Amino acid sequence: MTFARYSLIAAAILTLGACGKQEAPKEVASQAAAETAKPTTSSGDTVKIAHSAPLTGNNAHFGKDNENGTRMAIDEVNAEGGADIGGKKIKFELVSEDDQADPKTATTVAQRFVDMKVAGIIGHMNSGTTIPASKIYADAGIPQISPSATAVAYTAQGFKSAFRVMSNDAQQGKVLGDFAVKKLAAKKVAIIDDRTAYGQGLADEFEKAAKAAGAEVVKREFTTNQETDFNAILTSIKGAKPDLVFYGGMDAQAAPLKKQAKKLGIAAKIMGGDGTQTPEFIKLAGADSEGMISSSPGQSKESMPGGAEFLAKFKAKFGVEVNLYAPYNYDATKVMIEAMKKAGSTEPAKYLPELQKIEYKGVTGVISFDEKGDIKNGPITVYQVKSGKWEVIEVVAGEAK
Repeated sequence: MTFARYSLIAAAILTLGACGKQEAPKEVASQAAAETAKPTTSSGDTVKIAHSAPLTGNNAHFGKDNENGTRMAIDEVNAEGGADIGGKKIKFELVSEDDQADPKTATTVAQRFVDMKVAGIIGHMNSGTTIPASKIYADAGIPQISPSATAVAYTAQGFKSAFRVMSNDAQQGKVLGDFAVKKLAAKKVAIIDDRTAYGQGLADEFEKAAKAAGAEVVKREFTTNQETDFNAILTSIKGAKPDLVFYGGMDAQAAPLKKQAKKLGIAAKIMGGDGTQTPEFIKLAGADSEGMISSSPGQSKESMPGGAEFLAKFKAKFGVEVNLYAPYNYDATKVMIEAMKKAGSTEPAKYLPELQKIEYKGVTGVISFDEKGDIKNGPITVYQVKSGKWEVIEVVAGEAK
């Protein structure tokens, strides 16, 4: 036979061998994942907790806020001498990385965390990064608690390792849609989203709720999470004469959108979700921020059970005001450590069952999770900018989804 024929036969044998290869039994696979997920100690009894969010780019102000919330929780535990876990005093090391609000970067960061054998992950911030990263953490058996990813798809995947301490977009979108129609009397609405998992997901839920409440959607447009010129979209929307324009996206785009809508003489009310309900939005939009209506999962920072004390401690420690999600990061970190204490172990496979049944009184309220990993009974607060400040209009209990 020629060398080529030998090569073909060898390739065929290898292919048949690969096709006939049996998957490892689930018990063996789960044991392997558990072994991979065992946290390493960086020095003595110090265990790594990972955090990831955008620390650069136009979402960096959110990301740094998140990181600070996690850092504050870890620093507090360490300052008390560590947490009593399994008869030892365990201290924690924060490992934080920039995912740039980019899904591909997020998966690279996630794999790096797995390779480090971190004990758990607080993050990611955006839904578009949290969702792809969650598969990597689930495969490794490492618990993940997102403080701010609200897309329904995150916990709908069925990963037992995925949790969030904030209400989801189905809950938030329903409240916004109902509010637009029933409280603001909007009969015709226009919708714009930034095509991210968060922005489009929230816009979809808003549309569903608004239609169910009796509104007509006269325009549905989309942009990107980098765009700042909305004149063409808004001009098209103006011709449809909506009573309200809903934007699914973040403050860096919502601010110029609001300014340009006013310049074009659009009389419709402008509404958004938690990505727009920030001090940064008011700063960017200036006087044109007036009248903006936005929601945010949870109670207002001032109304949270531990809000006043947390806000004061945060300002004293970091020299800045809380932006938006820091209290949720703080609680997510404390909840993870509490589960470890209850399990007597920092090993993911051992404390995960405790995390699934936890009930913890945090800064943001009582935290417990349903079978999907969503927070139970999370409230939604609706705000409006009045005289240059966000004022609470209404607090609604978010229905479980």
